[in-house]
Amino acid sequence: MTGEATAAGEPLEVWIDQDLCTGDGICVQYAPEVFELDIDGLAYVKGADDELRQQPGDTAPVPLTLLQDVVDSAKECPGDCIHVRRVADRVEVYGPDAP
Repeated sequence: MTGEATAAGEPLEVWIDQDLCTGDGICVQYAPEVFELDIDGLAYVKGADDELRQQPGDTAPVPLTLLQDVVDSAKECPGDCIHVRRVADRVEVYGPDAP
């Protein structure tokens, strides 16, 4: 295991739908290692290299140590724009499209 969070033993990734982002920054408060507000006032995910992923649908791995913070971000996001899904099958496990 590489230290990434898992759902049913599988790595997870997170992405933000900037079309729905309200720029409240709640995600940054929960997990600044994963989320960052850019100059446009919208939130983006960051990779392990600390670089913003700014293309629509860009993802970042969810570190195991930050799983709960990322999940809380998705639950508390007023824009319902944070999506956490399994890497292998891209099924959302936390966020607005989760079952």
